[in-house]
Amino acid sequence: MIDVMQIQEILPHRYPFLLVDKITELKISEVVKGYKNISISDYVFMGHFPGHPIYPGVLILEGMAQTGGVLAFESMDNKVNPKEKVVYFTGIDGAKFRNPVRPGDRLDYEMRVVKNRGALWIFEGKAFVEENLVAEAELKAMIVDK
Repeated sequence: MIDVMQIQEILPHRYPFLLVDKITELKISEVVKGYKNISISDYVFMGHFPGHPIYPGVLILEGMAQTGGVLAFESMDNKVNPKEKVVYFTGIDGAKFRNPVRPGDRLDYEMRVVKNRGALWIFEGKAFVEENLVAEAELKAMIVDK
């Protein structure tokens, strides 16, 4: 397991835009699973939507991407310093949102490597709440120098 303090050693994201709380499973160059606890105190609920809080789909995709970024960085040659690199989205295909995510939910991410060629990564991403699929997409990313 990788906790949020260790995630911050890998990813450059910080509050309020660090969207993965813990990595629960990681198989180098294959799969990563993690989650974010969705809380009514998350800043986004001030405006999305007052009286009817729904976690935005775009933030689900970003959380999936950050989870995939942990896998990409952890899969790199250990001579590469993640503090000198950043993961950029290069594409999102087939994004579908199946069910709303609400405060109190645990949003589980699962990212599987479809392809990796050097700095280029393609992931099949899925997000679940209580084992129910809430979102899915193919995410493309590239690791570049800061």
